[in-house]
Amino acid sequence: MLSSLKELTMKRLILPLACLILLAGAPAKAQVNVHIDLGLPVAPPLVVVQPGIQVVEGFQDEVFFHLGWYWCRRPDGWYRAHHPRDRFEPVERRWVPRALVRSPEGRYRNWHRRDSDHRAPAVVRRSRSEERRMERREDRREDRREERREERREERRDRRGNDHGPKGRDDRGNRGH
Repeated sequence: MLSSLKELTMKRLILPLACLILLAGAPAKAQVNVHIDLGLPVAPPLVVVQPGIQVVEGFQDEVFFHLGWYWCRRPDGWYRAHHPRDRFEPVERRWVPRALVRSPEGRYRNWHRRDSDHRAPAVVRRSRSEERRMERREDRREDRREERREERREERRDRRGNDHGPKGRDDRGNRGH
């Protein structure tokens, strides 16, 4: 009887122990969320440097506008965002337009149009209505972000209230601790 009890106990332990050993040997997957905030204005001044390619004038980083995206080249790689005030997310080099990759690194950092340079294209200006529309869009975004922040704050307050609140009964009728 004692021998069969030992065998039963061993059989119950073998499967969980084997799973534990297998999981311990598996590499852990870490998730890293990388992005950059450039602090661009709502409507940055753009200068055409090639057909279809514009750069943000006078900015410390190389920021291009091409194919509806803002692209930023940094020593650690490329980043992009749909709007100048968005967070720039990393992009694999293979997804960056060739025309941007081929441009000499650093050439358009702090780029300014020179009046004496006849090859320099004109500054692209947005209309006032377009600027107002972009500002309204940015305001709506900020409002939504603030609403989400407030909702998260309320959720945290509710959780803290449930954890440390008065000792009473919860929704199920159970007593608090």
